[in-house]
Formats: sequence, structure tokens, C-alpha cells
Amino acid sequence: MKTRRRLPEAESADPPVDPEEQQQIRIAWAYFVEGLTQAEIAERLGLTRLRVNRILQTCREAGVIQIRIQSPLASCVALERTLIRRYGLRDAVVVPTPRDEDKIRAAIGVALGGYVENAVHDGMLVGIGWGLTLRLGLQSMRRRRMTDLSVVSLIGSMTRGSGENTFEIVSRFADLHDADRFYLAAPVYADDEAQRDSLLGRGVLRDITDKAKSADLALVSVGNVSDQNLMLALGVVDREVAALRAAGAVGDVLGTWLDAEGRPVDHPLNRRMVALSLDDLARIPTVVLASGGSYKFEIIRAALRRRCVNVLITDEKLAERLAEDGEG
Repeated sequence: MKTRRRLPEAESADPPVDPEEQQQIRIAWAYFVEGLTQAEIAERLGLTRLRVNRILQTCREAGVIQIRIQSPLASCVALERTLIRRYGLRDAVVVPTPRDEDKIRAAIGVALGGYVENAVHDGMLVGIGWGLTLRLGLQSMRRRRMTDLSVVSLIGSMTRGSGENTFEIVSRFADLHDADRFYLAAPVYADDEAQRDSLLGRGVLRDITDKAKSADLALVSVGNVSDQNLMLALGVVDREVAALRAAGAVGDVLGTWLDAEGRPVDHPLNRRMVALSLDDLARIPTVVLASGGSYKFEIIRAALRRRCVNVLITDEKLAERLAEDGEG
């Protein structure tokens, strides 16, 4: 009898870092270290100049700004700027790595929730993938009634239920924002390439993938080639693990398996995948990758090398490895 692997339990989403302090330190860093004007900082962060001025004053009064920036988050902000330069990103958010590595996804989820709250506006179309980190991000978001907001799944669903499945995540996001929802109602992998082409080549599913291509914002995570990967943990691609590793796969982005350089590996799963292609994903204006933990280093680096994402939300230790990597 086949033994079902145990999925990681959802961690507490209690924020390990105050998002308001994160914003204060980013503003202080930009002003005192990078030498940006208050107007430039306001434009970068989507704030008013008056708001930036008040936050700087708060930092002075709190003693955050002395001769140097007094905060453990200063190193995270420095890493953010390094990652942006090294990998050509639009933005990066780095959170301190919890002592308990099992809490990393919860910490990143909180940062993702804060980022999305600032990034989502009326009239947008948001594309969403799947994964525990994305679900934890939703847990930290406030309920907001938006106008003319839509959300679309970027990848097919698993036939077995899971709170991290794209169907549940899209539904939860839509409920939080009073948004219209569009599901890619198909399995994540078709039986063969011909069936995949048939599914995506006509009717409702073609309309959904066309809609996904026009998203303004995409939220994705990544999986490595281990039991930590949702598809492997649920047995979706159990029999393919050895062949994926032999092909050089280090993990997947939206069901496309990549090698360490960010190239799709030569494996049948990549020809059966029912999801937005990584080339189409890269054309979306803002693509946020939220993921961390040492075991995700290779696949996160591969996604950055692929240039299919342009915003990274991760933890400090992983960010340090990415910053030190000489082949970004």
C-alpha cells in the first residue's frame, strides 16, 4: 500500500518583524546611505513626500538614526539593494531568518502580505500560483473591498485537496478583495502532450490562459526536488523524481522543471504541464517570487537566472547566499 507523505503543517503567521519598522528602515537607508531625496524615496515606495518626511522624523526621535542605522533590519535592506543590482530585479524584500527554520515560510508570508497590500489596486488583474508560502501570505492580508479587481489561476489544480492548491488560494484571495475569479480548471499535468495541447488550445481554458497572460501582477512560489515540494508530497509526480534529477532538475516554477541555469529540462512533464509558460510569465509587469529556506537556494537562483520573476521576497540567510553567488 502506498504511504502518503506527511505535508508540513502550516506555521503560525504571527509576524516576526514589524512591517512598519521595515518601512522605516528602508526609508532611512535610502535617505542616509543611498543619498536619495525624499521625493525620490516617495516615488520608489509609492508614498507621499510628506509621509517620507514624517517617517524620517520618527526614526530620529526613536534613536534608529544616529551615526549609523541602529536596527538588525539594516543588513536586510543592504541585501535587498544588492539583489536588485545583481539580478536586475524591480524590487526585493528580505526578512530576518528565524532561528527555527520551520518558521521561514511564515516570516516570508507576512512580508508577502504586506507587499501585496501595497501593490494591489482597483482595476488590476492578479495571477496566482500555489504553495504554502502563498497561503501564509493570504493569512496576513487584511480584508479590503476593491473595485473591478480580478484574480486568475496561473496553473492547473491537483485532483487531491490541499489548502495550498491554486483553487483554494485563488478563492481566498478573491474573498479577501471582493474580486472576480477565474480558474484554470484542469489538472496540473495532462496525460500526454497531445491532451495538453487540446486542453489549452480551445474553449474556456484557452480564454483563461489568455487572461492570465494579461495579468498586471503575478504571485508565485517555487518547489525543489524533494518531499518539501507540494507535488511530490502529494504524490502527483512520485514516479518521476529519479528521472527529473537525472535530467538535471533542481525544482519547478509553475510546474516547469528547471536546471541550475534556469533552463527547462528535457523531461515529459515539461511537455504535459497545464500552466502559463515561463516566457509568458516573464512578460507580466510585476512577478513576485516568495520563497526561502536553504533547501530552496538552487531553484530560487534558477528562477532568477531565468529572468521570469522581477520581485523576490526571501529570508536573510538565503539572500546572503544569492548575493555571494558569483554567477547571478
